[in-house]
Amino acid sequence: MLRSMKITYAFDLQGKPNGFSLCMTVLLVSMATFGLAQEAPRDAPPRSEIDINLFLAELFPVPPDDSEELFEGLLQLYASPLDLNAATPDDLAATFILSEIQLRSFFEYRTIAGALLSLYELQAVPGFDLATIRRLLPFVTISTKAVAIRDALKNPGQHFVMFRSGKLIERQKGFAPLDANSSSATRYQGPAFNGYLRYRNARSGVYSFGLTFEKDSGEEIWDWNARGQIFGFDYTSFHAQVINRGKLKTLIAGDFQMQTGQGMILGAGFSLGKGSEVIKTVYKSTTGLKPYTSATEANFFRGIAASWSIAKSTEVTFLFSRTKRDATQESDSITTSLPITGYHRTPSEIEKHNVLSEQNAGLHLLHRLSSQKGQIGFTMLHTSYDSFIQKRNWAYNRYEFSGTQNLIAGLHGDYRWQNIHFFTETAISKSGGTGTIGGLVASVGRKFDISMMARHYARRFHTFYGNPISEGTRPINENGAYAGLRWSPSRKWQWSAYFDYFRFPWLKFQVDAPSQGFDYFLHWLWKPSRRLNAYLLFHEKHKQLNDPSAEDSDPTLIRSIKRTATFNMDYEIPLKCALRTRFQYGSLKSKGSKTSNGFTVAQDVTCYFSKLEISGRVAFFKTDDYDSRQYAYEKDMLYAFSIPAYYNAGTRHYLMLRYTLSKHIKIWLRWSQTRYSDIDKISSGLNEIDGNKRSEAKVQVMYQF
Repeated sequence: MLRSMKITYAFDLQGKPNGFSLCMTVLLVSMATFGLAQEAPRDAPPRSEIDINLFLAELFPVPPDDSEELFEGLLQLYASPLDLNAATPDDLAATFILSEIQLRSFFEYRTIAGALLSLYELQAVPGFDLATIRRLLPFVTISTKAVAIRDALKNPGQHFVMFRSGKLIERQKGFAPLDANSSSATRYQGPAFNGYLRYRNARSGVYSFGLTFEKDSGEEIWDWNARGQIFGFDYTSFHAQVINRGKLKTLIAGDFQMQTGQGMILGAGFSLGKGSEVIKTVYKSTTGLKPYTSATEANFFRGIAASWSIAKSTEVTFLFSRTKRDATQESDSITTSLPITGYHRTPSEIEKHNVLSEQNAGLHLLHRLSSQKGQIGFTMLHTSYDSFIQKRNWAYNRYEFSGTQNLIAGLHGDYRWQNIHFFTETAISKSGGTGTIGGLVASVGRKFDISMMARHYARRFHTFYGNPISEGTRPINENGAYAGLRWSPSRKWQWSAYFDYFRFPWLKFQVDAPSQGFDYFLHWLWKPSRRLNAYLLFHEKHKQLNDPSAEDSDPTLIRSIKRTATFNMDYEIPLKCALRTRFQYGSLKSKGSKTSNGFTVAQDVTCYFSKLEISGRVAFFKTDDYDSRQYAYEKDMLYAFSIPAYYNAGTRHYLMLRYTLSKHIKIWLRWSQTRYSDIDKISSGLNEIDGNKRSEAKVQVMYQF
């Protein structure tokens, strides 16, 4: 039961008399409290360990190209749960769980009823069903009063140290002795195992402190080059953050990211765009400064940043960063590319490690409109390098950035009117190139949701930390228009669809003429009960590429068509087991070439015991070649991510154990293997394995203080 509950105002969200609404609200809160309290008699339901892989798979059944960055972004939301009494509409929208109607309903409830006293109270918010609340719980918390940092340090929300390591069982060519008959004259410089060490001490809304160390397979165990920001391990990350100290909203020292507007200038490293969630992911939230905790070794700031409240509804943020970047340099003064793989295993890769200095200085001014209706913001970022950037002299690189400095600035805004949410952002870079995005998300009653979005990124538009929705890997040389629709006739059924048209006015890599294309997506979801749900999806994408038979002097384009169809069914017996069956088909067809087909059948099983969780998969796959490769999410360790490519013909299976040794210690063990039936060598170059199987073993240990 709640210790105390007081509602000071009656309210009417459904057109009923005020007295009726008050009585119903009190009744709902009491029922919610009593019903849930029988399971866990505390102020909040137990916060379960979330499977981010499963959460991401529900949002994107067809994995996008930047799945790892998506994973890290969602994991950041989980690691720093939102205080519902302080959260803004953008904060809650960033969870991709609540519809526009639910967002509006929540803030109306909070405005009239006052601060929430317990997470159980969410059941009293009109429009919130139990399924929505269960999905939301891992990402939110309740704070009833401000907490001093000294007191918060005594009772952190997260305080753990975690170590993970793994290696391939079969030997790759890069770890074999040099062979006089081999065409390769180099080998990996370090041992075959990888390593990951992380420490975090944090309390949501108060402070965060973290350290991350990582080395990939083949990298040296220890190296020290303070001038090159290499501190022992191949990759080291650190951050210290304090939050909500009076007018100081956030202060971060170390590694961080920032998300403003629609990500045109500052995109926080991940972009949620086209997926089965056709409505909510179109809009990007202004979530501001966030610690950078990923092991991805690029696209983050390293320095200091702070946000101040200069008025009741106005904030200003300054950031300064000076970091080292991997770079391919033809001479001391010319840089031709900025690799982001993070691999430093061979002499040539080590030669590129942190050799380029990059400096950033940024400003963000944000004014929130009254009654949580929207906001207006201005963003500016200046970037400079100590080496001249000049991409290789190819025709498609003609309008790419060149020089040592770039300045980009822009305006963004959004406004909520009833159940319609409008948003836009426009920016201009030093080159004169512009980028613009605008759209809306709307709930038409309780059954229909729509989204619309248009975008324009000029061929001279240069943004280094922007990551708005785009078809290309970067927002440059692209125009497009998107429309999404979702119909929920009942709680059991849901139909979703989107259509996206895109055009590239200038050349692209392997596309030697202006090109265009489109893709559409259909998704049917059936959820007859909490235990069972099934969905069927179909995705088709049309793009243009060079005709291999055309002459170089007269380039012509042909159309490629990529199709994906998936049937997925999940069945769960709570606290006992969960089953997932998946059938997946994909094809790639280009004019004048044979269609490449592929399919995958996978069966997942997870069993729960008092201290032990066992997860496994058995999958069979067959593809004509790499063009029709299949991707499927796999369950992995906490803070780990797995989405391998299935190609050729064979089987894939894994087994993972998670054991709670004590109140403080958890252990994960994972073994996986891919066995091919039609090849005797796997991969190529230094990654080549002599044989038809590829096995990996991993272990992870977490100690919670």
